[in-house]
Order: sequence, then C-alpha cells, then structure tokens
Amino acid sequence: MVNVQLKESKGKNKKTKLQLLGRFIKKNPAGFVGILLVLLSVGSALFAQWIVPFDPSKASLAARLTPPSWANPTGESTFFLGTDQLGRDLLSRIIYGAKISLMVGFFGVLISLIIGTVLGLISGYFGKWMDDFIMRFADIQLAFPFILFAIVVMSVLGTGIWKIIIILGLTYWVGFARLIRGQVISLKEQEYIHAAKAIGGTTFTIIRKHILPNVLSSILVLGTMYIAEFILLEASLTFLGLGVDPTIPSWGGMLADSRNYITTAWWTAVFPGVAIMLTVLGFNLLGDWLRDRFDPNMKL
Repeated sequence: MVNVQLKESKGKNKKTKLQLLGRFIKKNPAGFVGILLVLLSVGSALFAQWIVPFDPSKASLAARLTPPSWANPTGESTFFLGTDQLGRDLLSRIIYGAKISLMVGFFGVLISLIIGTVLGLISGYFGKWMDDFIMRFADIQLAFPFILFAIVVMSVLGTGIWKIIIILGLTYWVGFARLIRGQVISLKEQEYIHAAKAIGGTTFTIIRKHILPNVLSSILVLGTMYIAEFILLEASLTFLGLGVDPTIPSWGGMLADSRNYITTAWWTAVFPGVAIMLTVLGFNLLGDWLRDRFDPNMKL
C-alpha cells in the first residue's frame, strides 16, 4: 500500500510540474524561448570540449569550403555546417565561439555592475557634492562614442579578450549608476528607511539591508540586456580586427574571415551570424521577461 501511495504521489507531482510548465509557456512564450536560447548558448560554452565533433583549430586544405552535409550535392561531406577557408569545421568553431562571447558578456557586465552599483548607491544616498561629481563624470563618459573610444584604446594597447572585457566594464558602468541612483533617491525617502535611521541603523546597514535588496531586480534586468549588447560589441571589434586574437575561435572573427567568400561559400558567414542573432535574441527576451516579472508597474 505504501509503495502504491508513493507512486501515486510521484505521478501527481510530475503532472503538477508539467502543468506549471505548461502554464508558464502559455503566459510567457517569449520568456520561455529566451530561456531556452540562453541555456543553449551557456550549455554550448560550458560543455564545448565534449560536444564538438572535430577539433575547431584543425585545418585541412583538402576540405576547405566544403558545403554543409545536408546541402552538399555529392552527399559525401561529414561536416554538418560545412568548413571555412582553411578546412576547419564550422560547427565546432561556432560552439567554441560561444565561450568567448559569453565570457565577454558575463565578465564585462560583472565589472560594470560592481562599479555602477557602488557609485549609484553613493550618489543617490549621500547626494550633494558626491552626486554632482559622480553624475558629471558619468556625463563626460557618455560624451565619448564607445566604438571610437575602444578603437583608440585597442590600437594603443593591442588586442586581447581581457582588454575588451575591461574596456566594456569601465565604459558601461554609467547605465547601472544612473539607474540605481534614481531608485535610491526614491527609496531613501520611504518611511521604513527613516524608521531604520531612528533606531540607530548605520548607513552601511541601511544600504545593505534595506536599499540594495530593492534595486537588485533592476540590476538583474539591465545586466541581462547588457550581456546581449556586449556580445554584439565584442563581435564588432573582432570583425574590425581589434578584438579577440585571430587564432581563437570567435563569432566576430569567423564573420571577418568570411567576407571574401560570401558569394561562393555562404555558410561561412550565415551560421556565425545566426549564432550571434539567436544568442542576443535569447538574452533580450530573457531581459524582457525579467522586467515584466519584477517591475510592479508592468503588472497593473
């Protein structure tokens, strides 16, 4: 009897989970697609070395510019997405390229998030001359076009993935700072903040326990959006020859290599472009869903 009851309870739990998943997909189809695309990109990056069919750096001039196996008229190709101008497997290089793009996105956003959050909290909470100084510095930073600034810096310092990450992190903190500053200015006038001050709460305690938790959702949404933007910026810089080293598989590098073969080998440009598009779309859809989920104004 006990075993039968356990089996029945497990069956009910499975049905309940499936029902909840079905309701979520029905209410948030775009969010569900975004989550799937993000999981696909992250999974490809984390398990790249185990799921790639070929060595992404191994060249074979005999197999150069081989069409995808499903589009090859001879039907003899073993490369599902074809090969590039050096005979390297395109699918393997795209999977490995996810590592570079997500690494730039996550670490670049992490640097921006930390700097922007700290400066935004200081600017919004203390105000006065601190607020004026931080916001005027942010205005000066916004006056410089990012691409032009990045080209100048990379031309002087040279290329490299960590240089791209640092440049992105030190440039995009302004978005976090301005967002958090506005929310902190509103939050610090709330009654529970005044009550915390009245009972002797320190500034650090009030910020850590009462203000920071209330701005985390906005930080998460903006961070998700910025990951998508950073992926595009890294691909743009690499395409211009100022990003990742050419020996490292990256989506921007693959697009740059395919410029001379678009008319004769369309797959060398199309599939890296599709990888960028789907990854950016996934993070944007995820960011939209998070905004709808956490923003109370969207629920009215």
